[in-house]
Amino acid sequence: MYNLEGKVALVTGAGRQQGVGRAIAMRLAQDGANVVVNDFLVPSDNDRPSAWRGVPAVVEGIEALGREALGVSADVSDAVQVERMVTETLERFGRIDILVNNAASRPGQDRVPVVDLEENAWDLVQRVNVKGTFLCSRSVARQMVRHGNGGKILMMSSTKGKRGEACYAAYSASKFAVIGFGQSLALELARYQIQVNIICPGMVETERISDMAAAMAQKGESNEELRVQMLRKRAAEIPLGRVAQSSDVARVAAFLASSESDYLTGIAINVTGGTQLG
Repeated sequence: MYNLEGKVALVTGAGRQQGVGRAIAMRLAQDGANVVVNDFLVPSDNDRPSAWRGVPAVVEGIEALGREALGVSADVSDAVQVERMVTETLERFGRIDILVNNAASRPGQDRVPVVDLEENAWDLVQRVNVKGTFLCSRSVARQMVRHGNGGKILMMSSTKGKRGEACYAAYSASKFAVIGFGQSLALELARYQIQVNIICPGMVETERISDMAAAMAQKGESNEELRVQMLRKRAAEIPLGRVAQSSDVARVAAFLASSESDYLTGIAINVTGGTQLG
């Protein structure tokens, strides 16, 4: 565990029950941080079997740990909503020490070959994954610089942000962009003792796997069967023998959010169980 006592973290895209965002928010709270939980979309069918309530449930979980929490609904691709989210955070807590840019577009019509990729599907992915990361980072970085006590900005990329894959062109392009943006921002903010780092997970067993299966299933193919096949196939390819869980990513995020990583900035760290080494 790391000492984040007294720190304030803002985690975007943290409203899904099995999601990486929720796991990170809970882990930062366990380490002592007060947490602002953001999401925008209502729970999907993939979230409903357990009657999951989204952001309010995450807030309750954090408060049960004895930490303060605030839930904010905001579209990270909308500058006005981002500024409102940051303002609400400052009004409640007075500062932001940690930003985790986790919000991402859900897999859908973008998971097709480029020759079949519609412009609106491409635009949605770039708007959420790239523009959203830019808007949140810009707004929070301004506050960190003004506050003068340094800070941590984390960005969620992917192994597909380092190596493209067929039928993932829009997603891969967005995640390559996040790495480049994060490296540039790291150099700009280094003099303010604000570290910027990027996390690049491989497949993580979350609701997004169900989203991907639904998007990529052929006619007559069961979404659930495809989801299980995807997980089984990927696990067989991973040297450590299993697909990542949200907690695996959250542990890396907690380290990068802590003072233990103060001399690391601009890195893009793989969380892949050994499938991608560079």
